[in-house]
Amino acid sequence: MSSLTNASCCVAIGLAFISGVQRPTAAQPIRATVLSVGDGDTLRVREASRILNVRLACIDAPETSQTPYGALARSQLLALAPIGSTVELSIHATDRYGRSVAELNRNGRNLNQALVTSGAAFVYWRYLSACDRQAYSHLETQARLKGLGVWSVSGGVNRPWDVRASKR
Repeated sequence: MSSLTNASCCVAIGLAFISGVQRPTAAQPIRATVLSVGDGDTLRVREASRILNVRLACIDAPETSQTPYGALARSQLLALAPIGSTVELSIHATDRYGRSVAELNRNGRNLNQALVTSGAAFVYWRYLSACDRQAYSHLETQARLKGLGVWSVSGGVNRPWDVRASKR
């Protein structure tokens, strides 16, 4: 590496450190064991000796109060990531609640995308920047056209972000 490249690298690292911005990295996925499933887009895993609370990136599943869709989303996630199973997390960020925001894979399958494909969750357009926008858009369109899950109601059920906002 040239000294100019080394200097540029050090400046970039220094600026990131000084700014305190948490930026997603291209780190290897983390292997973890599923401990519990909270709802359709949250779970708890064990990675080595630490416990992580995980919020699935790129998607938003119906709230538990949105019967029957919230319970169906949770059941779907539990079927895709059973308790005790090994999953891989590609962590994008940490949210304001301290949860790791991640895409979840099991046996080579992106479970976040699987939840959208089955109509168990919506694409979370507001927080899609670190995700494959085109793939998620295509999967949601297909679920909507087939009338699956949350799309079984014309126009889809109330969006979970709207349900949460109405409770504030």
